[in-house]
Amino acid sequence: MSRRNVELLFLGLAGAASTLAYVSVYAGRYREINRMSVVYGLVFVVIFLLLHLVERIFLPQADPFLLPVTALLAAIGLTEIFRIRPSLSLAHSLALTQGQWLLIGAVLFVLTVVVVRDHMRLDRYRYLIGAVGLALLVVTIVIGTTVNGSKLWIHAFGFSIQPAEFAKLAIVIFLAGYLDDKKVLLSVPDRHILGVPFPAPKYLGPLLVMWVLSLAMLVFMKDFGTALLFMSIFIALMYMATARIVYVVTGLGLFAIAGVIAVEVVPHVQDRFQVWLDPWSHAATTGYQLLQSLFTIADGGIFGAGFGRGYLLYANHVPVVPDLQTDFIFTAIANEMGLIGAVGIVLVYLLFVWRGFRIAVYAPDGFSKLLAAGLATAFALQTFIIIGGVTRLIPLTGITLPFVSYGGSSITANLVLVALLLMVSNRTNIIRGGSDLERRRLAERG
Repeated sequence: MSRRNVELLFLGLAGAASTLAYVSVYAGRYREINRMSVVYGLVFVVIFLLLHLVERIFLPQADPFLLPVTALLAAIGLTEIFRIRPSLSLAHSLALTQGQWLLIGAVLFVLTVVVVRDHMRLDRYRYLIGAVGLALLVVTIVIGTTVNGSKLWIHAFGFSIQPAEFAKLAIVIFLAGYLDDKKVLLSVPDRHILGVPFPAPKYLGPLLVMWVLSLAMLVFMKDFGTALLFMSIFIALMYMATARIVYVVTGLGLFAIAGVIAVEVVPHVQDRFQVWLDPWSHAATTGYQLLQSLFTIADGGIFGAGFGRGYLLYANHVPVVPDLQTDFIFTAIANEMGLIGAVGIVLVYLLFVWRGFRIAVYAPDGFSKLLAAGLATAFALQTFIIIGGVTRLIPLTGITLPFVSYGGSSITANLVLVALLLMVSNRTNIIRGGSDLERRRLAERG
């Protein structure tokens, strides 16, 4: 089978699973199977079929598994969001709002594919794109709105957006281009400090900039998760570009220093660390949310209660865990799908990340390799940080679980991420095994 036919087959399976899950939750809530519940499920399927058609036309050689995995994760997220807010009517539910954001994200996916066409064009504008990403973070620090202790949001024209989600993509594109150009200079030591080889100081500028940026996010945005995400992406890309462990050690050391400073001067970050170390001492206040999450996960057992049957809501329809549809949606999944389902979701994320790194390994040029690896790393780290937070593996953060948590900025930005990975994959497969005509067309676009 061709790549696109394989993708269509798996999209059909993901669509069937999403429709059945949505109908199951609807039936559990209203004790009937309404025609509209089936219609909403089918609308979801149509959205991804349209994306498949765009991919079939513009990216015929792209990876066949990324889009179906994305569809499956989005379907699980929409189902759980609909499940968590039963007090609202179907027409005004959070699931419908999330579906609208999914549609906007699909439009951005199409625009990215149609307008950019070839990701190599982005390398020409790396500094401009990096400046835009930095500006988004600075604007958030200056005029952002604090929600739940962290300054991550900007409210404008009746909407709330999280600029860091889009800044993440811009920073990855910039770093991929910059490090591809400077990797040789960064790999060759110019001097030794305490016996450790280092390159010329002028090439360490980006490392210091990212450190200052991470410290600023910790202090002014009061968000440990976003700072950890950006610094980790940079350290990972530095190591991938140079294969020198000194950058990893130095970067982690600088971030540890920034973390200590933030814990001392930012009460919100300090509270997060105290709750992580000993939530029982704060059970009635700041530790309540995390402890409820742990209890709810444990209540799911091995196999879970099933969609729509878990103990997620009190009698008055208030969620057992605050912010269940956003930061703690993995808790809801673990409760209703059990340990088996929770591990299954983690494996689905691992499948996505594996395909991303596979694209990077086979990419024919340095920029493509670093771009695909950076995007896969960002996706993996964001998933790890939020799942690790709700399970108390690391301090709790306020970032979203990609494609699953409720949030318009997250789902739209991550669909653009998928589009970029597919473009890298398409170019790679054409160069490795495509026809001469396809290679010529690719060269003309580039």
